[in-house]
Amino acid sequence: MLLTGLAGWVASLVLLVEDFKLLSEPGYVPSCSLNPVLSCGSVMVTDQAQVLGFPNPIIGVVGFSVVVTLAVLSVAGVGLPRWVWAGLWLGTAAGTLFICWLIFQSLYRINALCPYCMVVWAIITPLLAVLTGQLWGNDRGALRVVAEWRWTFVAVFYALVLVLVFLRFQDYWLSLF
Repeated sequence: MLLTGLAGWVASLVLLVEDFKLLSEPGYVPSCSLNPVLSCGSVMVTDQAQVLGFPNPIIGVVGFSVVVTLAVLSVAGVGLPRWVWAGLWLGTAAGTLFICWLIFQSLYRINALCPYCMVVWAIITPLLAVLTGQLWGNDRGALRVVAEWRWTFVAVFYALVLVLVFLRFQDYWLSLF
């Protein structure tokens, strides 16, 4: 949880800095704009990059700060009530849904991929899996089944996203060889 939280926080912070530079310096080319497909500059100038009226990376910086804080408390042996973990799980589940929407937007509306965004794409489902195991790994019934299959969900998510990215940009990927 600590590792995913730190990775998400760093990616969100770097993307936020890049976003501010793009807004403040005319002609700035973000460091994550590598080619026509991997181009966060193209992504950052869209409406989808600020769904709530401010840059999406602010949501990541705040959300992953909470994850890191709770992870540090957990590593330090502080016992937190179950409702705190349930709240973090709900926030992470909402974040996962938001990420799925952003993946769709990147692939089929914006037609570009943001490398820093993809870091967040990659860590959100393992974070959800860890929290699912923590909350329901010892339960009985349907929730335990969900907890037992959580890593399968992560693998399916990764495979699906990789296939969708490949298929969407296959002409570009194949032109590299």
